Amino acid sequence: MQVAFYAPLKPVDHPVPSGDRLIAQLLCDALEVADMKVDIASRLRSRVADGNGLKQARLSELGGKLAGRLLRQYQSGFRPRPDVWFTYHLYYKAPDWIGPIVAHALDIPYVVAEASFAPKRSDGPWRQSHAAVETALRQSEAVFSLNRSDMTCLQDVCRDDVLHFIAPFTHVDRWIVKDRAGIDPDCLRLVTTAMMRDGDKLKSFAVLARALGRLLRNGVTNWHLTVIGDGPARHRVEYLFDEQGIASDQVSFSGLCVPEETRDILGQSDLFVWPAINEAFGMAMLEAQASGLPVLAGDSGGVSGIISNGTTGWLVPVGDEEAFSDRLASCLTTDLDVLRPFGQAGASKASQHHTVAAAANILGTSLRKIACDHQRGG
Repeated sequence: MQVAFYAPLKPVDHPVPSGDRLIAQLLCDALEVADMKVDIASRLRSRVADGNGLKQARLSELGGKLAGRLLRQYQSGFRPRPDVWFTYHLYYKAPDWIGPIVAHALDIPYVVAEASFAPKRSDGPWRQSHAAVETALRQSEAVFSLNRSDMTCLQDVCRDDVLHFIAPFTHVDRWIVKDRAGIDPDCLRLVTTAMMRDGDKLKSFAVLARALGRLLRNGVTNWHLTVIGDGPARHRVEYLFDEQGIASDQVSFSGLCVPEETRDILGQSDLFVWPAINEAFGMAMLEAQASGLPVLAGDSGGVSGIISNGTTGWLVPVGDEEAFSDRLASCLTTDLDVLRPFGQAGASKASQHHTVAAAANILGTSLRKIACDHQRGG
């Protein structure tokens, strides 16, 4: 089965790493595990951050031209003709101007993974892109969500039988830590992984820094935090910790790490911490859980689909730095004895429910049925 894959927000081979790029790559891996051939149909980035109407119009025009070129390539045999068009991450700032045209012209199913629908954008500056998202969703024969909360907003534009849930997934075997050292109660090793950029990431770093600063002021000092990640807001992130009086002997910045380096740091840590403001679900938290770390996080979006509160970690009200700090203080003092069992439960959960193979099974079964039903209907 041939799949035309397109990620309008960021191509799978974009040079800048991010959670979005990672999920696109994992989806391609899952499709291939499901015995499907994946062709990257386009690398056009359709994101318009400021709602500029002229830019949206130009991207729409360019998308139409690229769709025409793809159709000619399919018809000439230059590219393999797809059986399904698969678009990853569809929302009002990054619509798909290409896939719906191609899928309609070839009479093949149009499928989406990770979509959101915001009716309030219908009259705003992104109305052109919002309309394109609505058109694409109404044409979709399947919409796969890795976050159950997204499925609620899609019910107004998609039939229930079109909506499918896939648990967030990763290559769990690549994150397994076999030999984890014992816990030193005099210095617990905290770790977090996040890109350093404006917006929700910076807000999460601010909550984390203030929560840790509160610990210091309350005399809880038996910890060290390692921060994995980099980005344009790095200096502001570092300043957030300086502002709280957190010295360099209690926080270290490892910068951007390759997965193997990240796994090694996770393997030397005791607890993953992240406030998760407006986090869709958090691939970094899934990787930490797969490595056998308990996770303390804000209860945002689909985070609860990864972290089982009171079993594999702890969830606190998102953005509540006092609650985050209090829960962390308990982890550092009275709950030391459950850190390893929680981590083991997390690793078990990841290996049972969050693997590429599990996602491949859902995608493969669903797409083959959709393609068969579409062909019969045609």
